[in-house]
Amino acid sequence: MVAARGNSPAARQALRALCETYYGPVEQFVRRACDRSHAVPAEDARDLTHAFFARLLEGGSLDQADQTRGRFRSYLLGAVKHFLSDVRDRDLALKRGGRQQLQSLSGESARVDDEHRNGRIEIAAPDAFPPDAYFDREWALAVVQQAIDTLRSEAEASGELARFEILQRWLVAPSSHDSTVEAARELNLSEGTFKVAVHRLRKRFRHTVVTRVATTVDDPNEVQDELNYLIEAISAQPGD
Repeated sequence: MVAARGNSPAARQALRALCETYYGPVEQFVRRACDRSHAVPAEDARDLTHAFFARLLEGGSLDQADQTRGRFRSYLLGAVKHFLSDVRDRDLALKRGGRQQLQSLSGESARVDDEHRNGRIEIAAPDAFPPDAYFDREWALAVVQQAIDTLRSEAEASGELARFEILQRWLVAPSSHDSTVEAARELNLSEGTFKVAVHRLRKRFRHTVVTRVATTVDDPNEVQDELNYLIEAISAQPGD
């Protein structure tokens, strides 16, 4: 996350890359926060998410983030809660007859303001936000999926996409012996060679995940803790 601090072109690019990584988890969190009991149109959550990231990117840096707690995941969760609370407070002020005008968060997100004026988007009270564990699980799943997508792109570039699609089944959880034998036969490999191929893919997968996680913390010593938390978050049972 250190690379995303400051206002240099490189820092802004690093911040933009972090935002792209976290867009999906934030959108899911926003969608639940909009209305915990009724379905919210996908475009509403998407517009709010876009407005949130537009404001974050307009700031241009993470200089205000607490460097003693340098996990971007934690910083971002606090920031989106603050953003939603601010939007809700402004919306309530308008409904009470106040004459305040919602300030556009960016030129690209002006429609979010219009929808608030028309009462289309309802934000949950802060104490009704989804639990932090929900956001963390979405984050962990996104990191894993992005790592898999990276490996898939590498395999496609090297002309081994079909091989990858078979091997990837063993990335997260082992399959039965019969499945291993069948997959090895499908790839014209011995069982031993197949297991070696799986081992190498898992090693590359872990390296990819570690690389992604390392960009989201300030201290390299925090990487292993964040990896452990990622595993814990994925293992947790999803819930409200």
